[in-house]
Amino acid sequence: MKPDDPLLKILACPLDKGPLSLLVPDDVLYNPRLRRRYPILDGIPQLLPSSGEQVTDAEHEEILRRLASDRAGGPAAGPEVRS
Repeated sequence: MKPDDPLLKILACPLDKGPLSLLVPDDVLYNPRLRRRYPILDGIPQLLPSSGEQVTDAEHEEILRRLASDRAGGPAAGPEVRS
């Protein structure tokens, strides 16, 4: 999945129905509200509640830094992130 994929605008977390952020090149969709990530396998988002994985506090903080850096237009701390 690519950051400009129109599908990203309609995808939602299966648990809280809120928007997801794409983490590139990790190939995962992330819900910062619930601290859950969902894999993308062969270009197909796996959005069943059981497919989601809880992230640790440290992982969550790193993902938030990456998302904030990307939105600010600065260099990402780690792999590129797009939402």
